[in-house]
Amino acid sequence: MGALILIAITVGGAIIIASMAQNRSNRAFDARQNNQLEDAVADARRWIERLGSQVLNLAGTDSASTQALADASERYNAASSQISTARTPAQARMARESALEGLHYINAAREIMGLPAGPTLPPLEGQKAAGSVTETRTIEHEGHSVTASPYATPETPNYYPGGRVAGRPVPAGWYSEPWWKSALRTGVWTAGSMLLFSTLFH
Repeated sequence: MGALILIAITVGGAIIIASMAQNRSNRAFDARQNNQLEDAVADARRWIERLGSQVLNLAGTDSASTQALADASERYNAASSQISTARTPAQARMARESALEGLHYINAAREIMGLPAGPTLPPLEGQKAAGSVTETRTIEHEGHSVTASPYATPETPNYYPGGRVAGRPVPAGWYSEPWWKSALRTGVWTAGSMLLFSTLFH
């Protein structure tokens, strides 16, 4: 009987020790997760605040800069909404990406207006793979002309900083129309947009 009691005490003690160790491990994991979230939120907020300051203090001087600033404002609103509901580091990083995209629009607008672009921005996810428009090209699509250009012109006032839209790489450049916006908003390319993409870049 004494031996059984000793075994029971030993087993019980081992279970308690294991449970305590697991609890400590869980607390340590939760603390790391919280730290990662706090760091990601703080980093995102830094870029969002910088974007907000630029959006409030700049006004376009022509159609291209005005459109770029409007797109920057749109990304600021998106980033602000995303960070307000971020509950994971990944969600905070999405807000950061939206803010950075807005700052790329800001830099494009500043360049057109002859203002200094400011400090170099971190690249967007997928920006390197997407590349950029290297020459002016015009195609006919569904009865009208669509133009892509490396530079802002009266015919190409719509800027995109480059990156993946709904899984496809859209090169950085200036376009006659923002044909990628539907896919950016819905996450799905229409058949017409896919055909335009293929014709314009291949």
